[in-house]
Amino acid sequence: MRSKLVTVREVLSRVVAALAATVVVSLLLPVAPASAHGQLATSTPLKGTVVREPLTRLALYFTEKPASNAHFAISGPDGSRVDNGWSYGEPKRLDKPVTEYFMVNGVFEPRLYHTGFPAMVTVAHWPAKGRYTASYLSVASDGEAVRGEVTFDYQGPGTPAPAGWSVPTAGPDPALLAQAEGEGSTNPGATGSSVAPTGAAASEPADAAKEQRDGGFPAWLVPALIVVVVSAIVLVAARRRPSVRGASTADSRSAGGAGRGGAATRKSANPTRKTGNRSGGPQRRGRR
Repeated sequence: MRSKLVTVREVLSRVVAALAATVVVSLLLPVAPASAHGQLATSTPLKGTVVREPLTRLALYFTEKPASNAHFAISGPDGSRVDNGWSYGEPKRLDKPVTEYFMVNGVFEPRLYHTGFPAMVTVAHWPAKGRYTASYLSVASDGEAVRGEVTFDYQGPGTPAPAGWSVPTAGPDPALLAQAEGEGSTNPGATGSSVAPTGAAASEPADAAKEQRDGGFPAWLVPALIVVVVSAIVLVAARRRPSVRGASTADSRSAGGAGRGGAATRKSANPTRKTGNRSGGPQRRGRR
């Protein structure tokens, strides 16, 4: 019986350890890539790099051709804009393909994009050294918003603003904003392509991304934790049972030993009484 209890305890210990390891690995693994399309793949200059020459244009490469009403802006260290319009550029093959995911029969399937479709954003001038930010807003062919920014450090010489140039103040097209917020048509008018740029990290799946933005826990985490807690309770109960049974066995053994000891005492007393009788026999005979 005791060996069976030990075996059950070992099995439960292994089950709990396996469940705990599964939960830890699931927490550490990245969430699966997302279904959003037309995302930024790479840029010139790259995000976080240092620029030492006054570039005339910045290139932002996407996995799809940006929408015709896409909005681009470049801000200098003081927050003022220094952009001067944008135009489409020549697509180029990316150094590393970008993976985007498509929902097929309820399952996300990966597709690799090898070509980047650039938006060439003109820089009017470089007023000062410091941090510059290139922001973008577009809508992909699947209706998903494409937005973000690229920041870099400019340490080149300052350049004057061109004659007749004024700081742009126009924001995104209202129709673009409506599409980006999901209020417009799911077809934004941007031309999609089976080939697209790379360089950007794959984003999270639509449901997972929404879940993280809302700050909630992943759906699988709660049942996994419940399984772990229940298994731990079972394991603790299994560990307590042998000790209780062992204690009762020890008590019964000690009780049995005490009983046997008492019997031995009684037996040892009897010989004393017998010895007394025997010694008294001859005395009584002598009197006679």
